[in-house]
Amino acid sequence: MQTSHVTSAIVLRSWPFGESDKIVSFLTEGHGKLTGIAKGAKRSKKRFVNSLEPFSFVSLNFQDRSKTSLAFILSCELQKSYKNLIASLEKIAFASYYVEITEGLIGEREENRLVFDHLKRSLNRLESEGASITFLIDFELKLLSLTGYQPLLDSCRRCGMHPSLSYAPVQTHWYFSLRDGAILCAGCSKLRKELVPISGATLDLMTNLQQEPNSTFEDPKPSPTVLKQIRSATARFIQFQLNREIKSASFLNQFCS
Repeated sequence: MQTSHVTSAIVLRSWPFGESDKIVSFLTEGHGKLTGIAKGAKRSKKRFVNSLEPFSFVSLNFQDRSKTSLAFILSCELQKSYKNLIASLEKIAFASYYVEITEGLIGEREENRLVFDHLKRSLNRLESEGASITFLIDFELKLLSLTGYQPLLDSCRRCGMHPSLSYAPVQTHWYFSLRDGAILCAGCSKLRKELVPISGATLDLMTNLQQEPNSTFEDPKPSPTVLKQIRSATARFIQFQLNREIKSASFLNQFCS
């Protein structure tokens, strides 16, 4: 007899399968990212009522199946639906981006409770506090760190030069290499094409946000230029790692321009 499992989960996305079924992708607390089939989900009024919508926080009951990685979803009970979030187009844009890049940066069944907690906490923050560019940057940088893609910012990836030895406030000397996932000095940057120019102030803030898990954007607030550079570097780096179109990005950009 196959064993069933019950775990807290966040619905990442779902899509129809056949006339009455759905395929659903979850980020679970105990089993990592999990994709399963919900038989009769389009017609069921008991097992899956209002519980398979994106961003929903649920109690998931599933069974693994032999010869396939696709789990069988026995039931799904809604725990939290984020009513304030789904009532705002701006919050929906942020949440859609959060779940899409989270799904893209983790593998199937790679258990990572820190990623689960990070996504849950960030959706709660959207629900209660609203959306902002600083929240977005914080989410991206912490997600990259938790999934093993943390950018290397302490020194030039090729020659080892440290930013503090060459930083001049009036001129950008540094570039973030999407291919290397690290910074390059002006000289070494000539060997790469996929580059984002960043200033010393941008590097300082990015480094601080990475090194201090509870760090925030305290006063003095970063300039719009610094925020724009961080956003450009992180968003393009994530896009490079996923190696595919991020469908929610264009929707999100309507609120982040």
